[in-house]
Amino acid sequence: MRVASAITGRLGAILVLIVAVGLTALAFVTSPGQPAASATDGLPAGKQSTRVTELEDRFPSGRTQTALVVFERTGGPLTADDMQAVERARQAVNAQAPPVPSDDKQAVLVAVPLESGGIEQVAGEVEQLRAALDKVQAPDGLTVLVTGGPAFARDISAAFDGADFTLLAATAIVVAVLLLVTYRSPILWLVPLAVIGTADQVVAKLLPWVAKVAGQPTEGQVSGIVSVLVFGAGTDYALLLIARYREELRRTESRREAMATALRGAAPAVIGSATTVVLALLTLLFAVLTTNRTLGAAAALGVVVALAFGLIVLPAALVCLPRGVFWPFVPRVGSDDPAHAGFWSRVAGGVERRPRIVLGVAVLLLAGLAAGLAGTKLGLSQTEQFRTEVQSVTGAEALARHFPAGAAQPVTVIVDASAADQAVAAAKGVAGVAKVGAPERSDDGTLVTFDVDLTSGSGTATADRTVQDLRAALKGTPGALVGGDPAADLDERDANLRDDFVVVPLVLAVVLLVLVLLLRSLVAPLLLLFTVVVSFAASLGAASLVLRYVLDIPALGTAVPLLAFLFLVALGVDYNIFLATRAREEAAHRGTRKGMVRALATTGGVITSAGILLAAVFAVLGVLPVIVLTQIGVIVGIGVVLDTLIVRTIVVPALALLLGDRFWWPARVAQPQSEESRDQISVS
Repeated sequence: MRVASAITGRLGAILVLIVAVGLTALAFVTSPGQPAASATDGLPAGKQSTRVTELEDRFPSGRTQTALVVFERTGGPLTADDMQAVERARQAVNAQAPPVPSDDKQAVLVAVPLESGGIEQVAGEVEQLRAALDKVQAPDGLTVLVTGGPAFARDISAAFDGADFTLLAATAIVVAVLLLVTYRSPILWLVPLAVIGTADQVVAKLLPWVAKVAGQPTEGQVSGIVSVLVFGAGTDYALLLIARYREELRRTESRREAMATALRGAAPAVIGSATTVVLALLTLLFAVLTTNRTLGAAAALGVVVALAFGLIVLPAALVCLPRGVFWPFVPRVGSDDPAHAGFWSRVAGGVERRPRIVLGVAVLLLAGLAAGLAGTKLGLSQTEQFRTEVQSVTGAEALARHFPAGAAQPVTVIVDASAADQAVAAAKGVAGVAKVGAPERSDDGTLVTFDVDLTSGSGTATADRTVQDLRAALKGTPGALVGGDPAADLDERDANLRDDFVVVPLVLAVVLLVLVLLLRSLVAPLLLLFTVVVSFAASLGAASLVLRYVLDIPALGTAVPLLAFLFLVALGVDYNIFLATRAREEAAHRGTRKGMVRALATTGGVITSAGILLAAVFAVLGVLPVIVLTQIGVIVGIGVVLDTLIVRTIVVPALALLLGDRFWWPARVAQPQSEESRDQISVS
């Protein structure tokens, strides 16, 4: 109570804004740079592919990377002019290796070594290579494409070039439009947007500190997800607070008294919601993938900052502005409370009259959507990572038409020098191996490495089986390790599956614990958690259908289910927390049935607005050309809409109405007061 009064007092509000501006400026000034990217970033510790990556710099070839240039003529064999163009290209890029023609004579492959530096250096060399090849005059019908591991790395990096600005602009526009529609005011929407936008920029300047601790950059995918989460969560908190503030402005002339009351009423739900999200995100610290751990810490930091700005800076900013900021729908003292009438009051009444019927319909709908999980595949190949056409993918597809598909990204085998011949012979006998390269000794002569081209491209099920068979064939060979991109893809998928089995139960336990402490009940938390899990299954099923049949995306990325589950469970519980805490507050005066109906009528508009806004914000991830982010955006967007319009609107209220006071067991609900006394109670 004292904190709320201090924030909303005249002097307190001004001091809060001054401190907020000062801390924001400090974050911008003291932000460190991102740590240098490492070759093992994102790889699971202890896996064979990670150990191969760590050992590669002991070999001369490990200090370079190889880009592959594919020259292709479709519909016929290469001509003499084509071969002359190939030779001119080799000279232009100073390629020492001879060209390798395909068996069908329609393509030629040229290997070009690059310096094995950081991601930025390799990306720059790939760009220079492509620029040099563009200057070589090629005959009509001859395509020249650069692919291979360095080219894929460059194209993934390029997918995030300018992504911060694009994502920020798209998110800000979506939030601005939806706030404008929600408040129907040309002024009010600017306040939460400015506060949340500032919070997002503060988080962006704090992320390098997270990267410094984690030892891995937080650029690209991580920063994009965190930015969306800050805008989504921050806007949710703002919508709930402003809705309570508007209610109180109808009861008192004092803006500061109204905000203090609103803050005391909204803060428990907002803090409980944010705590749930933060603790759920921090469960990612138990993941084995560094990327997951970094994302968990960064996203948790983002939600904490969004909470601070939502409960401290936003109230201070609002009380400094006149009541007219709500124009043209300025709340006046004594004006009608929308909870007594309107759309959501009618919805609440309908659920109250037919709880069994509406619950049955909702369950059937969720079960039908969950059936979409049938046929859902997990795992994307390397060429299925982008929504837009990129040269590395086009080149890999061209290479696969004329050479072994795995030639673009070979497997790397390292063994003790004494077992080199044995390892080479074993590798040649493995099904799915197209070619075994010449062995190369390490600088100290103790190790030998050689490349293995697979018949299938990296990330495919066939390539995974071949890697597993290679490891089985080399088991027992002294020092044998199987790495390279195909093995790293397999190891990353295995690590993601391990993280699923560890993190998912932790998320459920954390969410249940917070709900029990917040609601002081056992039945309600268990039911709320169960509804969110069912909602996740329905969301994943519905999204799988959309991704397969509308967006033509064949499978889910291996990291997608875990991240989608994390965001949906944590964020989906948010709306149930907003509803349940209000229902418990009302139940103390009206009883469980009337309290739940009143809570649904009162919170329906603001929670629905928050849910639609959050779904739209996550959908903004689709502006980036990386399929994994598109999938997360689609799944979370659909899930939030289902949570908002079905789970929170129908399922939870219907369960509470059917169970009555048992919904809060073992807590006891006070007996409802008389109608006359009830009308005197402030519905805060």
